[in-house]
Amino acid sequence: MEDLILHEDRRSGNCYKIRLTAALLGLPLERKAYDILAGETRTPEFLANVNSNGRIPVLQVGNRFLPESNAACFYLGEGTELVPTDRFARADMLRWMFFEQYNHEPNIATLRFWLAYLGKADLTEQQRAQIPAKRIAGEDALALMDRHLSGRAWFVGNACTLADISLYAYTHVAEAGGFRLRDRANVCKWLERVAGLPGYEPME
Repeated sequence: MEDLILHEDRRSGNCYKIRLTAALLGLPLERKAYDILAGETRTPEFLANVNSNGRIPVLQVGNRFLPESNAACFYLGEGTELVPTDRFARADMLRWMFFEQYNHEPNIATLRFWLAYLGKADLTEQQRAQIPAKRIAGEDALALMDRHLSGRAWFVGNACTLADISLYAYTHVAEAGGFRLRDRANVCKWLERVAGLPGYEPME
């Protein structure tokens, strides 16, 4: 495999899921840090050379750049035990990765960022008005996850897949956004299973 460089902000769960995927697979990953709060992903150099969308993470593979966290995880995981070989199971894995980006991350990750890093006092009026709806949507996502994990250890099949990694990243720090994980017993047990995997690397 070509040299891998992760352009990241270490506080980001989307960046962490790529680091965790690489760690579980034993892949060496060089890291290049940016501070999104300081606008370091909006500079002309970054926009011209790394990601014209001005966002991280970006996985650099040799001289090629791959934005979007779940796409980067799939690149690293394809052909390994983290991606099911069964066609339906593989599609089901992708279903949960799409769920993470559409239902989970926009609510749970956003509230964590707003409350833990920006601070409620510094939010715009529009952002503060969105908090109740994002709280409800985030709780709904966690409740759905908890129901799915009833009687099963992993989201897809009988082993950890990229579905688990993508959902783990922001779920395990959800309380920083005001969500009560202790109310979700199945989710809490699943979080412990992920943290117990060989090669597990904690978020910084």
